[in-house]
Amino acid sequence: IHSCCYLSRRLNQLSSHDPLWKRHCKKYWLISEEEKSQRNQTWKALFISTYSDLGRYIRYYATLKKAWDDLEKYLGQRCPRMIGSLKESVREEDLDAVEAQIGCKLPDDYRCSFRIHNGQKLVVPGLMGSMALSNHYRSEDLLDIDTAAGGFQQRPGVKQCLPLTFCIHTGLSQYMALESVEGRNKYEIFYQCPDQMARNPSAIDMFITGTSYLEWFTSYVNKVVTGGYPIIRDQIFRYVHDKECVATTGDITVSVSTSFLPELSSVHPPHYFFTYRIRIEMSKDALPEKACQLDSRYWRITNAKGDVEEVQGPGVVGEFPIISPGRVYEYTSCTTFSTTSGYMEGYYTFHCLYYKDKFFNVTIPRFHMVCPTFKVSTARMVSAGAVLLEPNHNEYAVDEDEDSTDTDEYEDRRRVLDIPAPSGRCPRHT
Repeated sequence: IHSCCYLSRRLNQLSSHDPLWKRHCKKYWLISEEEKSQRNQTWKALFISTYSDLGRYIRYYATLKKAWDDLEKYLGQRCPRMIGSLKESVREEDLDAVEAQIGCKLPDDYRCSFRIHNGQKLVVPGLMGSMALSNHYRSEDLLDIDTAAGGFQQRPGVKQCLPLTFCIHTGLSQYMALESVEGRNKYEIFYQCPDQMARNPSAIDMFITGTSYLEWFTSYVNKVVTGGYPIIRDQIFRYVHDKECVATTGDITVSVSTSFLPELSSVHPPHYFFTYRIRIEMSKDALPEKACQLDSRYWRITNAKGDVEEVQGPGVVGEFPIISPGRVYEYTSCTTFSTTSGYMEGYYTFHCLYYKDKFFNVTIPRFHMVCPTFKVSTARMVSAGAVLLEPNHNEYAVDEDEDSTDTDEYEDRRRVLDIPAPSGRCPRHT
């Protein structure tokens, strides 16, 4: 409109109509009335000045700015110390310099996000979520542009890939492919997963986490700000809770959240690692004499091939929690599958504290665990004629081992939203 206005007097008059520019300022740049007053400019002048700086991002800016604003507002209320780790925006010339340094073009949605915030400092907790078992901890920072450029990869297996996140404890990163090479789509985002049975170091499988930066970042933010991920001790924990995955027996309710851990999983050999977070709560309206203690657990575990494993044992994570009206007990455990998906269900056995000879079972709802979409390495595809792999489609492409039985390999426990320092070991299926 601004360029065309010189061709017509009427169009020139229309282009000077400020309410027209107000709508565009709010739609494309999210400029508020308060910001306009502070800058003391007309809506037209605001639009033109903003467009001259951010015009190449007009398709993405409003979506990403809203995501960042929503995230900051939410974290300000729930995780205020995380706000202090965010870095200020970068300049256009800084992004151009990075492109020159790595020899690849950065996607505009990625560049746009860094014009709003330049990632975060390398601190704990990380903005992109945490996960904790007692002998394993992950917290992913959103990298600033210079750190990301320093980690740009040209080695076989991850050629022309840029790290988006980094965990200082595990060394784990999520990468974005800047070109369509080695079986990846351009701008696809993934966790790298070395093929543990290949001698070729370039044999790297991939767990896919996004198809573009815009989709990857905004979907994560949406999960956070809608309460899809729990906030525990000022950290975002990437547990996914299915609202249908709740069972109530009498006055006791059991709910389950799950998470896939790519850093402890592999495609070849097939080994898919999941954690699950159990919440056991007694209604605050229950009578005091309903107080009870957990004695044992029973699990029925089914993998994608229909193989069933049954596990029974005393307590949970070595404890025998007491549940009383209004009381919540939570703990975290883990399991592995040799198939890309599986589910668990079962029950806890409690005894009443007031009537010690009275026992009863409390249902654990069925909860499903599904590996994210993945791709096998091109090195293995060439050598073995393998195919791209999707969840629930690995049976024809990789050899599957039997699922392991209940062992004392891992341990984590958390009581009433309290995560202890890493220690101890954790039996699976607790």
